[in-house]
Amino acid sequence: MSSPVLISLDAMGGDHGPPVVVAGVRDYRKRHGGEGVRFLLHGEESAIRAELTRNALGDDVCEVRHTDKVVAMTEKPAQAMRRGKGSSLWNAVEAVKAGEAGAVVSAGNTGALMAISKLILRMSAHGLERPAIVASWPTLRGVTAVLDVGANVESDAEQLVEFAIMGEAFHAAVHGGDKPTIGILNVGSEDMKGHEEVREAARILREGGFGLAYKGFVEGDDIAKGTVDVVVTDGFTGNIALKTAEGVARFISALLKEALTSSVPARAGALLTLPALRRMRQRIDPSAINGGPLLGLNGIVVKSHGGADAKGFGNAIRIAVDLARSDYLKKVSESLNRLTVVLEQPAAEDAAMETPQ
Repeated sequence: MSSPVLISLDAMGGDHGPPVVVAGVRDYRKRHGGEGVRFLLHGEESAIRAELTRNALGDDVCEVRHTDKVVAMTEKPAQAMRRGKGSSLWNAVEAVKAGEAGAVVSAGNTGALMAISKLILRMSAHGLERPAIVASWPTLRGVTAVLDVGANVESDAEQLVEFAIMGEAFHAAVHGGDKPTIGILNVGSEDMKGHEEVREAARILREGGFGLAYKGFVEGDDIAKGTVDVVVTDGFTGNIALKTAEGVARFISALLKEALTSSVPARAGALLTLPALRRMRQRIDPSAINGGPLLGLNGIVVKSHGGADAKGFGNAIRIAVDLARSDYLKKVSESLNRLTVVLEQPAAEDAAMETPQ
């Protein structure tokens, strides 16, 4: 039997609020069973309870904590930190800080969620300026974790190694596998390619003794191939890669739809291939991979897309549950401690050489 876990939900976040959040709870329970999983919903009580009734969810599954204060989707992070205390988003994160909940899920304002989570939970890695966002990327081999995809625009070698450590632990906890493989995104696979930071990160991963399955540099086309399980990059490059992939996917879908509806024979052919087309659509359905954890915090925070439907929010819940039930935080902490030792070694050796004999 799986260990019991309580998931804290910002019920007012996102474009739709309680209707999607509560329906997402129902979807999670329908698809994953929900045994031993309870939910703590923060927000406007009457609106939440109306949705609980509509979705046939009782007090044995969901507890409601009322607040009429909400962080707007358009609110700037600095404003959210000043005025957000007592809001549904703030209270949802506080439940993790207090040890009451194992994880929090919000479809709310990304910048506000990141700022408030960092303020309340603090960072587990001193070098990170803000949490890294990880995307679960559908590939020919399954799912690849790509990070960072937008939080840290510039990243030095130490931060890239931290991304590798966190990404490996995330992939193992959520997507399975005992030894996820890791690659650093670069302009070529040769060791001499790329700028100094990626080459130094590669050296640390090879020589640091972290026990990670580091495979070297990978290129942009390796992401969709699924060449490795975890792709590490800075937030600037990762965000561009993510948005480019999303745009190409929409472009291909539009072309495919146009081709399959262009004539009577084409429409007839489309009917014959409909089962295969549906399977392909399921593989690239954004709802099936919705839920981007903010890695690097002293607690588990999962960001759902603001416009996600019930299936998408249910998948974000699944990721939160899987992380909460895993040893993700412990594994990351141990590896980051190892990284600190590795980074201190050159300084200690230099000091020893400078000391007169």
